[in-house]
Parts: sequence; structure tokens; C-alpha cells
Amino acid sequence: MTFGGQPTGSPAPAAAGDLIKDSNTQSFMQDVIEASRQQPVIVDFWAPWCGPCKQLGPALEKVVKAANGKVRMVKINVDENQQLAQQMRIQSIPAVYAFVNGQPVDGFMGALPEGQIKQFVDRLGGQGSMAEEIEAVLADARALEAEKDHQHAAQLFAQLLQVDRENVGAIAGLVRCEMALGDLENAQKTLALVPPAKAGDPEVLSVKAQLELALNPVDTSEIGALKAKVEANPDDFQARLELAVLLNGANEREAATDQLIYVIKKMRAWNDEAARKQLVKFFEAWGPKDEFTLAGRRKLSSVLFS
Repeated sequence: MTFGGQPTGSPAPAAAGDLIKDSNTQSFMQDVIEASRQQPVIVDFWAPWCGPCKQLGPALEKVVKAANGKVRMVKINVDENQQLAQQMRIQSIPAVYAFVNGQPVDGFMGALPEGQIKQFVDRLGGQGSMAEEIEAVLADARALEAEKDHQHAAQLFAQLLQVDRENVGAIAGLVRCEMALGDLENAQKTLALVPPAKAGDPEVLSVKAQLELALNPVDTSEIGALKAKVEANPDDFQARLELAVLLNGANEREAATDQLIYVIKKMRAWNDEAARKQLVKFFEAWGPKDEFTLAGRRKLSSVLFS
């Protein structure tokens, strides 16, 4: 797949009722943010008393319907959703915002002629096609990464970043590939591309923890001595905690998990829940979809809720 060509697929034509809907503060995340990850969403902020809104609304709906599924439209009554309007910093209405991949990418204030509205929607529809292509390439790159083809996966992630420099999925994927290829220096440089607003993304936090572990390798020479201490006294919780950290450093993640699960099961409150907190740190470092994270969370849940 190459950027700039035709997208791999286009959205199927949707019924008019599916293309245009009223929403509110409670449904905004689902109707706009999440929906825009699949298809561009236009948000019309209006009010019943607003004269220009009555002029813009029908014209906007007409153009959206004519786009035949390339974009969707969500209508927000600012009188009934004042908190949302404040969060979006709506100063006057009508106000129109366009969202792609969960982010506002375009917009305008006031009533526009139908011709300008069409240009706005056509421009947005093109962004939607690019967004679809980006998601498809990201999926291809992740598939290559899962197959341990880190070299080719890294090339695809890097191509994505040339098009969308702030794509955290591509940034995190490239960092993981560079770590797998032993290029920790470039992995650090790539991680620095994460925009401050997205520093808290779970995938970013996970890859950051993995990189920190790679840059600060654990001395595993004491594993044998700690295992002996645990065998001599199974309830030596401090030894189990230290052993878990070393086992994780040696990439023995299942064994590391089991050491901490033992402590949690025996005495969850020990040392201000140190074992549970350490296990959660492991999950963050391994990533939410990692097989050991998933297995570890199941074990933790069975202990906590048994």
C-alpha cells in the first residue's frame, strides 16, 4: 500500500439517518471522537434561537447527504450542552468543527454559502481517505512486528511518520522495532517525537517503560541466591519482590508474575501493597495486549476477587 494513491477501501453508502444525528455531552465521545476514527465527523454547534444556525444547518445537512457516506454530521444544541460548549471554547454560533482520528482538524464560524460548505466537506472527505490508508498501513506494520519481521515493520512505521508525525501508534511501533534490532540510540530519538499532549497514551507509557528497562539492564546474577532464600522461607516477601524484578529483567515474565501473585495472595497489604504495585508496573511495561500481561491480569483478578 502506498500513500497518495487510492485508499484500500471506502465507506459503504449510508442512509441519511445514519449520516446525521443529534448528540449531547454524554454521547460526544462515542458519536464524535470514537466515530471519527472510522470516518470524518462534522460537528455543528447550534441553538434554536440562532438565526444564522437555521440558515447553515440545512445547507450543511444537504452537502453531507450529497457526499454519500464520506463524512458524518453530529448536531450539538449548545443551550442543552453548555459544559461541552465551554470545553470546546465555543465563543459564538454557528460553529462547525471537523474531527478525524479523534482530533479536530478543521472548522469555521458563521454561516457560509453552499459552495464553500461543499469545499469544506470535500476537503474533509479527502482527509478521511488518508486516515483510512494510515490505519491500514499501521495494521500491516503491526502484523509484521507480530511476525518478528522488525526490519520491514520499522520501515512501514517510519513511512507512516513521514505522513503523520504525531501518530503515537507508529512512534511506539518504531521504538519497539528499534529496540528489537538493538538500536537503542535511535529508539530514544524516536520516543522523543511523542507530542506532550499524547505522553500519557497507554502505548507510549508501555514502550517508554520497555526502553527504560533496556537502557538500564538488571543484574541477574543474584537470581540463584534469591531463589534459595525463597525456598528456605516461602514467606520471605521481600526476597520474592526482589526476585520478581530480576526475573523480569531476565525476560522470565511468567515466573516474575508468579512470585508477586504469591505475595498478593498471602498478604496483599504487605509493604503498602508493594507486590501488586510492582505487578502493575510490569503490565505497563509489557503493554496491554502482551500475552503475559493478559495472563497476569487474569491471575491477579482471580486472587483479588476470589
